[in-house]
Parts: sequence; structure tokens; C-alpha cells
Amino acid sequence: MKCLKSTKTGNIIRVYDEQADRATSEWKFIPKSEWKAQFRKAAPEIKEEVIVEETISEKQLKKKKSK
Repeated sequence: MKCLKSTKTGNIIRVYDEQADRATSEWKFIPKSEWKAQFRKAAPEIKEEVIVEETISEKQLKKKKSK
């Protein structure tokens, strides 16, 4: 089987060798990895949370203010 990409629309198809040989000039051969890439899910974005650490003196001030 061969992978073909349309130069006009950008569609990617996978066809048998016989069909690929008869393809018009609109289609060009591409690697299978490019065909597979259209089915892969996008990698999930990793959200980073910023952890703010308080010093001991800041914690003590908060305790005094809350009392």
C-alpha cells in the first residue's frame, strides 16, 4: 500500500499499489508517518502550578493577624 497526498486539497489517502500507480498528477507520494500523524491525538498540555512557599515569619504574621 502507498500513501498519497492531494496537491490541490491536501487530503491524505492510503491506497493499493495498483491504484497508486494509476494516480493522476494531482497526487504525490508521502511517507506513511505523515499519514499516521493525522490520526494521533495531540499531546496533552501540562499545566504548571506555581507553589508559593511562605517563610516562618510570614506564617507567624498571618497567625497574629487572624487572632
